[in-house]
Amino acid sequence: MEDFHAPASFDLQGADLRALRRARGLTLAALAQRVDRSVGWLSQVERDRSNASPDDLAALADVLDVSTSSLLAVSGSTEEAGKIVRPHTRRPIGNRTAGLTEALLSPDLTDDFEVIHSRFAPGARLDHAVSRPTQEIGYVVAGRFDLWIDGTLFQLSPGDSFRLRGDLFRWANPYPETCEIIWVISPPVY
Repeated sequence: MEDFHAPASFDLQGADLRALRRARGLTLAALAQRVDRSVGWLSQVERDRSNASPDDLAALADVLDVSTSSLLAVSGSTEEAGKIVRPHTRRPIGNRTAGLTEALLSPDLTDDFEVIHSRFAPGARLDHAVSRPTQEIGYVVAGRFDLWIDGTLFQLSPGDSFRLRGDLFRWANPYPETCEIIWVISPPVY
């Protein structure tokens, strides 16, 4: 598979901000209060009628528990916007786990699901089990992967797929090669 590329320029995606706010169960008023801005300003940002400063963007990302890159779209062809995602226009998704690199394959976060391309470097691991209020399907494209679902270890190889429905899970790549997985997640969480 191709390498993830650092995009040249970004624009705040108001519709994605709205989708993430709703997915977190926050009203406009609640999010505006948490970032110390007015409801009117936030409404304007969500409708792409106003811009967020870098500080506002960081505050929004912090409250929504996502990376700032999750709120940004890469500038590209107007006719392809919302339909086509080229390798150089993929949004990198920041994360807090060493050895994990992710990019959004979906054009945006406005659908009922998102598609993510994840790369797990050799030795990468999530040591503590997590659970998300989502339904997820993963497909192993390359490499091998250890996945614990509700405490049971599953060793996965290329062509294997799995499902998570709010289960406690953790993962590790103890193997010498990078593992690549395509995820479909509903509702969008990034």
